[in-house]
Amino acid sequence: MADTSWKIIGASGFVGSSILARLTAEGLTVDAIEAPRLVTRETDPQQLISDARKLEGIIDSLADSFAGCDVVINASGLAAPDQEDLAPLLGANALLPAVIAIAAQRTGVRRLIHMSSAAVLGPVPVLTDTPETAPFSAYSFSKALGEEVLLGLRSFIEEKAAQGTAPGSAASQFPAAPSHAPAQVARHHALEICILRATSVQGQGRRTTQAFAKIASSPLASVAGDGQHRTPVSSNYALAEFTAMVGAFDGELPPIVLQPWECATTESVLVDAGRRRPMRLPEKFCRALLSAGYKASDYSGDRLTGPVRRLEVMWFGQDVDDSWARTNGLVPTARVSEVLRTAHSSLGKKSDRRFAD
Repeated sequence: MADTSWKIIGASGFVGSSILARLTAEGLTVDAIEAPRLVTRETDPQQLISDARKLEGIIDSLADSFAGCDVVINASGLAAPDQEDLAPLLGANALLPAVIAIAAQRTGVRRLIHMSSAAVLGPVPVLTDTPETAPFSAYSFSKALGEEVLLGLRSFIEEKAAQGTAPGSAASQFPAAPSHAPAQVARHHALEICILRATSVQGQGRRTTQAFAKIASSPLASVAGDGQHRTPVSSNYALAEFTAMVGAFDGELPPIVLQPWECATTESVLVDAGRRRPMRLPEKFCRALLSAGYKASDYSGDRLTGPVRRLEVMWFGQDVDDSWARTNGLVPTARVSEVLRTAHSSLGKKSDRRFAD
């Protein structure tokens, strides 16, 4: 692992900077790459791939940066859950991943880890690594489309590599990159593309974390039932550690992996972020309010779907099927409690004496 060369696209962002800090702390050779800005309104996966192949200048620029690299982590993208304008979302979350994968394959990169979001699964009771998605917003749609594009590219690359015509090789119609100094790509080389679905990641300086701490510190903090439902709320530290584990995994990666559960419950995260005990509401009452909220959202053109969904997760949580990670011993240190307590302290609010530790 120490001899592996890593590149991170989008290292200045919330997730990317956390991963960069983790890899650097482990003494790894890692470089940051600035993410190009793209926009598109194309929603067909195959057409997006075709459009990506035409962006030769960007492919060359990325290929220059990928020279001699073993693992590329794409932590770029536009994290805007409430944004409705699709063009920037599709450009950052669907078109750019395709360009990165194409450049990585044509440069002979061994592994690409694409940071996605469990939001692509929609309001399912259990988060999984299934390729089936059910996006409920413009943001989750763009992330789901990005996954579909990469899964299509993974299948295409593996098929061509098995035939001895891997993209970037001398036997392929798709040339090696960069064009001014083409890499030597073997005929059977296949870039290993792995999609890593992050859960509800929290961390210092993130607006969603600050907002959650404010709610948790207020009389609005509440849970459904006894508050022991599992929640996907997680920490940026654990995500960064898990990403490093996946990138260095000594074996074949599945197409999709899910960030492991950090042993948090709907009540524990509110206690950590608010330093007070949340109200416990009857589950039937919560279900009725959520049903009314979703109906109201239907009448308003789905504009309320995001807020209603966040309320549902606060009350009922969402289970996490992290069996692949646990089976392979890739379970990071749980630090969500630390992150949420820090977020509460940054608000400067008084804590309940029972939670003053």
